Amino acid sequence: MSYVIDRRENAKNKSAVNRQRFLDRYKKHIQKSVQEAVDKRSITDIERGEEVHIPSEDISEPVFAHGKGGKRSVVHPGNKEFIAGDRVPRPSGSGGGGGGEGEASDQGEGADDFVFRLTQDEFLDFLFDNLELPNLTKRHLKGNNSFKYEHAGFTSDGVPAKLSISRSMMAAKARRIALTGVSRKKLEAAASALSEAEEEGDEVSVKRLEEEMVKLEQRIDRVAFLDTNDLRYNLYVKRPIPTSQAVMFCLMDVSGSMDQAIKDMAKRFYLLLYLFLKRHYERTEIVFIRHHTVAKEVDEQEFFYSRETGGTVVSSALKKMQEVMAERYSPDEWNIYGAQASDGDNWNDDSPTCGKLLEESILPFVQYFAYVEITKRSHQALWREYAAVGEKFPDAFAQRHIKEVSDIFPVFHDLFQKKVVA
Repeated sequence: MSYVIDRRENAKNKSAVNRQRFLDRYKKHIQKSVQEAVDKRSITDIERGEEVHIPSEDISEPVFAHGKGGKRSVVHPGNKEFIAGDRVPRPSGSGGGGGGEGEASDQGEGADDFVFRLTQDEFLDFLFDNLELPNLTKRHLKGNNSFKYEHAGFTSDGVPAKLSISRSMMAAKARRIALTGVSRKKLEAAASALSEAEEEGDEVSVKRLEEEMVKLEQRIDRVAFLDTNDLRYNLYVKRPIPTSQAVMFCLMDVSGSMDQAIKDMAKRFYLLLYLFLKRHYERTEIVFIRHHTVAKEVDEQEFFYSRETGGTVVSSALKKMQEVMAERYSPDEWNIYGAQASDGDNWNDDSPTCGKLLEESILPFVQYFAYVEITKRSHQALWREYAAVGEKFPDAFAQRHIKEVSDIFPVFHDLFQKKVVA
């Protein structure tokens, strides 16, 4: 049996419906491949597509075939082992073995896994499947930064590319009816009079009416089928549209206890969150705040790779976030999200200050704030302070613990999984 596989690109989405059916059918296999890809990839290439392998036995289609039972007469080529009347034993197994793991085999023919590639958008769709942003609202950007063109009727001036053929034909027909209406009525009356004259045998009237009708028909034919004044063009106007937008604050402890491995795990979490926000909002900004004893807003390169370090005062990062929110991101216009990564180590007298800042100055104005503690040690005072705050803001605040790289996506999935409404 031979198979023909069409590996051409999906030209102009001609097979988009069939591809979507295929993705829905093998959703479990694809989700497994996507989750494995997240664990293996580096941060820089998390957003590209992915190759998915589906075992050949899982893509088989139902077919009708003869069963192994019953009596059959089969003609075999000549051989030295059997003679007429001998019973031929059934072959053992189910045929050939699969050619897996790249090893040689003497078990006959097998079938390779079916391999296809997910696009970037499809990869992200499966990556964030069954996830949602908590407390999702649509606050809008004031101003005219975004526009869309809407159809606003027709105009008599325009370029050929915007010509409306149907409207032009309607205008031409209306013009012809208006200009030839009187002549058509006269032609109809002349035709009626001609019939009467022919019945009466009045040859003079017949000739006169025929000449009159010829002139009327010529007059009607002189009216152009299509005139320049008939042309109508589609009119589009540019209208401002509100742009849904979000800002994500990334707060990270860079004190001496935060080594590069912890920073890398924090970066993975932040990147997942950023991509997730981009799937929900047309405009997404990101603010990086790093701190030790002092906090400052930095760019991405300095956020993850600067070697500056020191002691730990976590409240400095929360104060900086509060300042930036007041200066640039009004809660009335922006969906504000925050994510804080730390190993939990903090000056003990500062932890109550963190809880107070979070409770009074940040959580009342944000959509969601997630605290991720990346450490293998037991929790300290900061975790306990945040836990008390979380009891007061169960819908706007969450905290989770990450120990290994493999915990990152499960923790992220847990923070943003869709809530079932009872």
